[in-house]
Amino acid sequence: MFAARNAFMKASGPVTTIYAATVVGLAISTDGGTTFTNKTTANGLGYDTVNGVYAIGSTIYAALSFGGLSISTNGGTSFTNKTTANGLGSNVLRGVYAIGSTIYAATDGGLSISTNGGTSFTNKTTANGLGNNVVRCVYAIGSTIYAGTNGGLSISTNGGTSFVNKTTANGLGNDYTFGVYAIGSTIYAANYGGLSISTNDGTSFTNKTTANGLGDSIVYGVYADGATVYAATSSGGLGISTNGGTSFTNRTVANSGLGSATVNGVYAIGSTIYAATDGGLSISTNGGTSFTNKTTANGLGNNGVLGVYAA
Repeated sequence: MFAARNAFMKASGPVTTIYAATVVGLAISTDGGTTFTNKTTANGLGYDTVNGVYAIGSTIYAALSFGGLSISTNGGTSFTNKTTANGLGSNVLRGVYAIGSTIYAATDGGLSISTNGGTSFTNKTTANGLGNNVVRCVYAIGSTIYAGTNGGLSISTNGGTSFVNKTTANGLGNDYTFGVYAIGSTIYAANYGGLSISTNDGTSFTNKTTANGLGDSIVYGVYADGATVYAATSSGGLGISTNGGTSFTNRTVANSGLGSATVNGVYAIGSTIYAATDGGLSISTNGGTSFTNKTTANGLGNNGVLGVYAA
């Protein structure tokens, strides 16, 4: 599944609320993952398949497969839906990220940016320098925006006015970029050919593959915390590196209890790791040594989990 694998800002303190984007609804847990309540079109979502999710306080953003961007300002009790009528480039969303009242929506028709909490969007396309109008993921730090597209990793340092596109010519493993995360001058790009890492703001990348211990060279999502890097792969489990990506140890169904070998997204806070898999939401509280898998039995709308965020 080529679904949302957006990365998120680092959080601190006890984590109790978890958001799982599933094939059938947005599942929310307020007890650390013990139980989930599933939100669907009955709660105002524009479509039940949720590709990605992000939250700030009681405001939740759900990127939908076909129904646009659904926003809740009351913790998921109800949602208001945003579509192309509000300026989105497409109603097919792959991912979403937000900083304050600024929202970034990765759509099949460009990168749509709202500076008024989602009331209206301005759409950025190849005319602004994007590598492709199909945007699969987005991450931002201040005025710097990273957009993973079907044609490379596009970087803007002026809030989205213009982008410079990075491709295999810059060392990316493949131009199809599914996930991105950045810390300072270090950028991690999950793509169809591996996990590409830049330590110079994207000027050049070094690509990591199965030769470095990844279970699969198709990487759907990435998250990093210091020297610890997590890579969600398409069929090889979750790769974990504790040396900045030099080498990875792979966590699988067999050796750690992951719900599936297909990991669509990953998020971590300290030693707690959340892996969105095709077989459930897998949670580890010991740095990935072992996982407990959450499924429809715990309230998920579907065992196909496409994205995850915790706060």
